[in-house]
Amino acid sequence: MTSPVAEYLNITDFDFDLPKSLIAQEPSLQRDRSRLLALKRSTGGVAHRIFTDIDQYLLPGDLLIINDTKVFPCRLPATKSGGGRAEIFLLHERGRNLWEVLVKGCGTTGKRLRITDGVEAEITGEGVGSVRTVRFHGIEDIRSILPEIGKIPLPPYIKHEADKVDRERYQTVYAVHEGAVAAPTAGLHFTGELLQRLMTKGIEIATVTLHVGPGTFQPVRVQTISEHRMLPERYSITESSAQRINRAKAEGRRVIAVGTTSVRTIETAAAGSNRVAPGDGRSELFIYPGYCFTVTDGIITNFHLPKSTLLMLVSAFAGRERTLSAYRTAIAEKYRFYSYGDAMIIA
Repeated sequence: MTSPVAEYLNITDFDFDLPKSLIAQEPSLQRDRSRLLALKRSTGGVAHRIFTDIDQYLLPGDLLIINDTKVFPCRLPATKSGGGRAEIFLLHERGRNLWEVLVKGCGTTGKRLRITDGVEAEITGEGVGSVRTVRFHGIEDIRSILPEIGKIPLPPYIKHEADKVDRERYQTVYAVHEGAVAAPTAGLHFTGELLQRLMTKGIEIATVTLHVGPGTFQPVRVQTISEHRMLPERYSITESSAQRINRAKAEGRRVIAVGTTSVRTIETAAAGSNRVAPGDGRSELFIYPGYCFTVTDGIITNFHLPKSTLLMLVSAFAGRERTLSAYRTAIAEKYRFYSYGDAMIIA
């Protein structure tokens, strides 16, 4: 799946300087009015558009892959027995009121944290790395109060506390299956009207589900990137979506993935072939230069952090030099970066 040269890529090969002023703190006023940088994969040429012009880069017969995961309010403020503040970040439900979590401010097994009147979280054990398990007491199902007391998990580089605007805008319009702790942000630019316009043009749409977890944003802490390991994330592909993808590949039509999460889902499910298998699974696929794409023909994505696995995936698809050149152009043109930032199509 990788070439020998990929084994020698260093983390510094994916670094770049980004002015803090270009890190978007708020979403655009309208979803589909974000800027769009179009990067031609074969030549490295770029063009500057508005996201609503995306149809100019999609052809009748193209198959658009969207990730319909839904972000849930997984940040729970908590209070320690001595009165200090803590926070529980819900990751994965193992059973009713039993969760894998990250705990900020208190991670000792056996400790109890107050969530609200009569509701406590008991730290019951340790998992991989900083992951803990907690059991909630005093409530039938902690999920029942998440909409009221849980907070939307905005990325740390967005400096304001999540508000009502974020509850709507840090969510795609096609989000269905709850379970993500971060939004598949390339999809934030689509509106229902834009999707309908694409379908009217003859562009087909298929959904997959990958519940975005902390592994997507886990820092690469090794110098040689081939030594990095992704944390697993749960995904699901229906029989109908798998058939649509496989039919498009068989007929020579392009498969365009919306976001790096969609890319990793379909590439994981293909397992090195050009046929996607339906079903549920866990993706630990780390895509970096040298990877051979077997399903993906185009990517719609946002602009990513330096040294991130997301930037490495895009570099694997478009080429590292062309990707970094496009990023330099985006910085010079003052594109907005990261989750609430502008978009890029590579095809």
